[in-house]
Amino acid sequence: PVGMINAINYTDFLYRPRRSDELNTALGGGVVLSQGAHQVDIVRLLAGGMVSTVQASTANWDAKRPTEGAYGALLRFENGAFATLTYSGYAHYDSDELMDNVSEMGYDKSSAGYGARRAALAHVASPDEEATLKQNSVFGGPNFSLQQFDVAPWHQHFGPLIVSAAGADIRLTASGLVIYDDTQRIVETLKTSSIPRVEVIDEVWAALRNGVAPLHDARWARATTEVCLAILESASTGQQQHLQFQVPTPASSVNNLP
Repeated sequence: PVGMINAINYTDFLYRPRRSDELNTALGGGVVLSQGAHQVDIVRLLAGGMVSTVQASTANWDAKRPTEGAYGALLRFENGAFATLTYSGYAHYDSDELMDNVSEMGYDKSSAGYGARRAALAHVASPDEEATLKQNSVFGGPNFSLQQFDVAPWHQHFGPLIVSAAGADIRLTASGLVIYDDTQRIVETLKTSSIPRVEVIDEVWAALRNGVAPLHDARWARATTEVCLAILESASTGQQQHLQFQVPTPASSVNNLP
């Protein structure tokens, strides 16, 4: 059984082009509500789903981006497991360095572009111009190209992840897993996908076409959102938060993980 998880991600999230609502926590902005859900989803899936308490802190270090740009959280689970989550979107250190310089989408990444996000924002004159810049680059925008989603040579990821159990530690890499047990170090190279986000597509297709109950249903989403809101509340009050809407990871979903 999983006993401890360490999840870490340092990105440039806060300095990519943003709409004004994405920089307003009350409207769903900030890294806790926009990025924390991904990290929380990962650790809940691996640790059984049932978070019991949350203790957290957040940071807002840039008055021009007036929302949470970083957080740290300790999640305890009903089964005794616990997880530490760290995220920063301040475009300084890039934790992809710990993933063999492979990006979240599975592409090789060069350090030559360091500072490019902040530099680009320096030329944006207004929030409306920034929102237009974002809209032009997303799906359906004039600057969007499907070529940017060509087959990736490596696995997609959401930052370094180490899972610990009584008998082994397991580390995520861009090519698969490294398992450290009592006597040996085992490298499991796993086949990559030919379609970006194929797991998401397959889950939606299976639910709509084949009637397979999805892992990410409304109850699971509410439980993940509850953790994110608890991170914000704990950071605001300094108090540990107790949760009430958690649901377990379905056994069928765990057995069918790729």
